[in-house]
Amino acid sequence: MLATAQISLSDFLDILFRLGIALLVGAIVGVERQLKHKPAGLRTHMLVSLGAALFILIPIAVSPQHNPDGISRTIQGIATGVGFLGAGEILRATPPGMAQEEVHGLTSAAAIWVSAALGIAAGCGLWYLAIIGAVLCVAILRILKKVEPHN
Repeated sequence: MLATAQISLSDFLDILFRLGIALLVGAIVGVERQLKHKPAGLRTHMLVSLGAALFILIPIAVSPQHNPDGISRTIQGIATGVGFLGAGEILRATPPGMAQEEVHGLTSAAAIWVSAALGIAAGCGLWYLAIIGAVLCVAILRILKKVEPHN
């Protein structure tokens, strides 16, 4: 039988804080997408950010030395895995039977990818980086949409 890890109250609170920040930054991006009536909205972005934070917390928790190789491989795996979610968003957004192929959903796919990065930052304890990144992401999604040329 596997032994369970014993964590102190301060470690528990630190994990809770990191996961809470991951949910917050995912929600910041997700609310913007939800308000734009995009298929990947609040819940999707929160789950992606939370999942990324959980995945990054695992090698941090099991390796007291915080092995940078393990953390780096985890980040690479998250980025690749979330890329598949983004590809699904792009493919899903292309209507079937179109005479001319168009690409739809790139911005939503990029927002999902950024949500994962924000979750990684939160999971690593870089809460300030996660919050700044979320604010910049929403600024890009909101402000630059207004100056982007429309077809």
